[in-house]
Amino acid sequence: MPMNRPVTTALAAALCLLTAACGGFSDSDKTNTKTSDAAASKPGYPVTLDNCGQKQTFQKAPSRVVVMNGASVAEVSTLLALGLQDKIVANQQSYGMSEVAGRAAAIKALPTGDIKVNEAYDIPREAMLGLRPDLVLSVTTYGFDQKNGFATREQLKQVGSHSYVSPQGCDDDPSKMTVADSYRLLRDMGKIFNASDRAEKLIAESEKNIAAVSEKVKKAKGKKPPKVMVLFSNMSMGSNDFSSVFAKGIVNDILAKAGGANAFENTAQTTFADLSKEKVAATDVGALVVIGYNDPNPAAYAKKLFKEFPQWPAARNNTYVTLSDSMYLGPSNDLAVERIAKLLHPEAF
Repeated sequence: MPMNRPVTTALAAALCLLTAACGGFSDSDKTNTKTSDAAASKPGYPVTLDNCGQKQTFQKAPSRVVVMNGASVAEVSTLLALGLQDKIVANQQSYGMSEVAGRAAAIKALPTGDIKVNEAYDIPREAMLGLRPDLVLSVTTYGFDQKNGFATREQLKQVGSHSYVSPQGCDDDPSKMTVADSYRLLRDMGKIFNASDRAEKLIAESEKNIAAVSEKVKKAKGKKPPKVMVLFSNMSMGSNDFSSVFAKGIVNDILAKAGGANAFENTAQTTFADLSKEKVAATDVGALVVIGYNDPNPAAYAKKLFKEFPQWPAARNNTYVTLSDSMYLGPSNDLAVERIAKLLHPEAF
């Protein structure tokens, strides 16, 4: 929910503590600070990234990372996959479940910074500056929008913090997202934290796994790609009965690699379609993928849909799978590809 707020006294105090704006910082102090920063640089640095048109140069690996919400776990999961959990001082991301064993528990165990979120359901500007971050991760530029009460990228820069917007997030439009963007996020974090070897290993393993699955699926000759409905369970984001149905984005790439196709790809140009019950009922849904976002029982939602639409081939054959973080941007897309391929083409496995 958009919100306009003036910069408060607390913000001014935080800026005063974290910058030289309130005086007491001589030219020699500034020189010494630059010298210290240079001396603190590690092998492999400096590293410069062009992120949404902004140059971000790192002299060393960040040690105080804040992960904003954005209804995502892509960023925090990527850091965990790279073994960087000790760098996180505040994390606001959680799906409540994961296809990766132990990941949901690992995310739950991360510090939250004891933040009280604002009306936009994320870390407000004053609290963000009080965390003294040296890197803030956001899914899209929304997380740095001043109108929503967040610290801007410029404000973060003024207090010595870098900022990063995930792939396809510059225009706040993930409709063009593919699995390659998950790899790009891994690579960027690998560069920033001098963990490129680990990042490339994870990418190579994912590519190998997906290639093996796709090769098996190709052998299922003479079979049209099943039409798949992908949606969040028990979630409403629009005015119609079905407003959390995926139309575009990374799910389509995952489905294609698994030998399927999105049943509702042509119903919207945006990531999500806002569909009537009649439109959903008239579509031949061959399989159902339910994404559980903090839902303890997404399977119950799948069964509910099957009772509501018994005419679907998916309902007649009880063809569904429940997934979570592997279906969206993040380091585990290969798990989604494999699970869906086994659902759609069991004879190939």
